Amino acid sequence: MDIKNKHCVVTGAGRGLGKEIATQLLKKGALVHACDISDEAMQSLKKDTEGLNITYNVCDVSNEESVVAMFNKLEKVDVLINNAGITCDGLFVKVKDNNTTTMSLNDFQNVLNVNLVGVFLSAREAAAKMANGDGGVIINISSVSRAGNFGQTNYSAAKAGVDAMTITWSKELAKYNIRCAAIAPGYINTEMVAKINPKIADRIKAQIPLNRMGEMNEIAETVNFIINNDFVNGKILEIDGGLRI
Repeated sequence: MDIKNKHCVVTGAGRGLGKEIATQLLKKGALVHACDISDEAMQSLKKDTEGLNITYNVCDVSNEESVVAMFNKLEKVDVLINNAGITCDGLFVKVKDNNTTTMSLNDFQNVLNVNLVGVFLSAREAAAKMANGDGGVIINISSVSRAGNFGQTNYSAAKAGVDAMTITWSKELAKYNIRCAAIAPGYINTEMVAKINPKIADRIKAQIPLNRMGEMNEIAETVNFIINNDFVNGKILEIDGGLRI
């Protein structure tokens, strides 16, 4: 698919990776529909992109009514980037000094509501429009944590679910000329990663064969690759510097 003049929805576009993806799509000539959970979250994106071919939408991807309302406003969707996500890390069970703590159901459900249900809702609405039009591309942002990661029971479960849905949709939606793929980033230089203690960050880098974190533009370029290559379907591309070789 040639991205120029295509209608692209990017969730979680207010900052970090979502903002980078939205900005790069604009540079390549796309018509971007950016969304985030609040207008406040979008101020940084607005500052850098106002006046370009972009619309700004407030949408809580975990809320069905909010998602349906946003997509109902859009006449056409060619590409969906399911990027919105949260973390709420913690050990499943922890025993210290004879005191036992566990991950709360609230922390588990909140992460699944955004990272899994949100992907489902946004993809469902986008796919319905694509199926009644010229087809399209759905790209889900997964994570290397999909294989399980210490302290991330909720996040890992959500991302594993995202991968399963990606493959399922790639089979179900192909007859409508809709492709579906996912990107599983490793450690990327985002605002969240920048807050990691330098000593811990150094230990993380030591585990990566390339001995560095990834850059957000490298994930954005992978998004562009999937859009451009019409034979990419049903795959989860691990962009992690060789972390999981």
